[in-house]
Amino acid sequence: MTAVQTAPFPWADVWGQDAAVQTLRQAASDPASLSHAWLITGPPGSGRSTLAYAFAAALIAEDPDDEATMRQVLAGTHPDVTALRTDKVIITIKEARALVERSYFAPSAGRYRVIVVEDADRMVERTSNVLLKALEEPPEQTVWVLCAPSEADLLPTIRSRVRALRLREPEVADVARLITLRTGADEAVAERAARHAQRHIGMAQRLAGHDDARRRRDESLRAVLGVRGVGTAVEVAGQIIQAATDDAKSLTAERDAAERAALLRTVGVAEGQAVPPALRSQISALEDEQKKRATRSLRDGIDRVLTDLQSMYRDVVMLQFGRRDDLINRELLTELEALATAWPVQRSILVLDAIADTRESLERNVAPLLALESLLVTVSSGRTP
Repeated sequence: MTAVQTAPFPWADVWGQDAAVQTLRQAASDPASLSHAWLITGPPGSGRSTLAYAFAAALIAEDPDDEATMRQVLAGTHPDVTALRTDKVIITIKEARALVERSYFAPSAGRYRVIVVEDADRMVERTSNVLLKALEEPPEQTVWVLCAPSEADLLPTIRSRVRALRLREPEVADVARLITLRTGADEAVAERAARHAQRHIGMAQRLAGHDDARRRRDESLRAVLGVRGVGTAVEVAGQIIQAATDDAKSLTAERDAAERAALLRTVGVAEGQAVPPALRSQISALEDEQKKRATRSLRDGIDRVLTDLQSMYRDVVMLQFGRRDDLINRELLTELEALATAWPVQRSILVLDAIADTRESLERNVAPLLALESLLVTVSSGRTP
């Protein structure tokens, strides 16, 4: 098992990525090795954004001892870092143009101006094209840092203008140990959470700390295992959508309420007081943003369910090939062994392909309920509907 390293500030929260940290520390300290556009890629939960902001902090600070500036960057309050993180389905052209405009400003306090795009894979082609010239010929003191799951998620024209840095995927045991250190979770709970999250650190932390999240995952998988035809396929699809909706609401409701309260305080409206007509457009704009975020959160929730289903049928294929040493869903071993015996391996692979197709369909804005119903009909029949 890899030891959990304690790196110097601001890299302390970047866990398990020693090679990437070394590369970026060198770049931040040596202008000769600094590229002005970077792409940090790695699987979900590998720490792309955490690394990006640590890099931004090191670039903006005057020297490695300038901890006050680095803390300001990590807190999101330094004027020389501009971040774009989106909870919506896509990054808009308007947002991209605002970033490009900002990138031409000289740094006001630090050594560099840093532009961080956390979800660069959520740009459609015409939005990506807005960034091209800024990435190719940025001002001398501007550094772009894009984050995405893989290089393939971006256009070739973008990839050709950045220096790519690929993060490693941690081991289950390492993630479990980190979760225990961070949260104090029981070792068995942390191991199960890390395994079920498929080494996604953020998701593992959520599973370890929320009984409801663990329960919803277990119920969804068992419900799919119980599908026996079109009728139950429709019923279970509805249950999964409802579970994903509940999960999304639990993640966004508190944040939405806090944002609304903060806005009302800013404009001088007391709690419970009617909103004046002149301010209603600001409230409506906030609500529109929150609805877009809720849509993204729901789609992400459904995608997590599909990722869990992939892990389950991947386990079935492993059992069909006589492998038991690396199962993700060990708690369902009896049920998965029965399925592995009852199904030919070709059917298991068909189901895995159908899950992958469903994930792609959801990214193309296919109605989630219809997509899941179609998938579960395939699961129950072993035939493409």
